[in-house]
Amino acid sequence: MNTISSKGKEIRIPGPDHPITISPTRGKVRVTVAGRIVAESTRALQLEENGYPPVYYVPRNDADLSLLVPTTHYTYCPYKGDCTYFSVPIGGPKSDNAVWTYETPYDAVANIKEYLAFYPHEWM
Repeated sequence: MNTISSKGKEIRIPGPDHPITISPTRGKVRVTVAGRIVAESTRALQLEENGYPPVYYVPRNDADLSLLVPTTHYTYCPYKGDCTYFSVPIGGPKSDNAVWTYETPYDAVANIKEYLAFYPHEWM
């Protein structure tokens, strides 16, 4: 494991012990909430991270940002960086913090900058 420290935060570099791969998806990715299309893209990326199910990241330009509301929820991933969240109010309480983004992802995952990811709940 490669570890660097920056501003008190641990930064880890993906490698054999914790691989992360990002690749273009084939076909179209569509996210719907309460029957509304929140995002639809043929330019989505799939991020595969050791120990987690694959996650689709959709370009912000392919999302209806008017349906998203920023929240104060915040998490940190030592492999990807600071993560901020959005809710999708039309989906009700189960869509709180259901969308996330890395505004300034670390270099190893820079491809997901300006992309949004969505939790795969039953409302999607």
